[in-house]
Amino acid sequence: MASPGKKAFPLRIDPALWEELQRLAARDLRSVNAEIEYLLREALARRGVKHIETGSKDEGSPEE
Repeated sequence: MASPGKKAFPLRIDPALWEELQRLAARDLRSVNAEIEYLLREALARRGVKHIETGSKDEGSPEE
């Protein structure tokens, strides 16, 4: 179930890509969902799109 304020949607993804995401998430101590959000924010930042946080820090993210 999605956290309050988060948009939930189904995502069809190649199984090999999913395995890579799982490896990255485990390495970074995140859930796969949190890893996907992190990668999307990173990609937006590289394109010059500023992300505005709308809620509290995601529970799946490690403390910085």
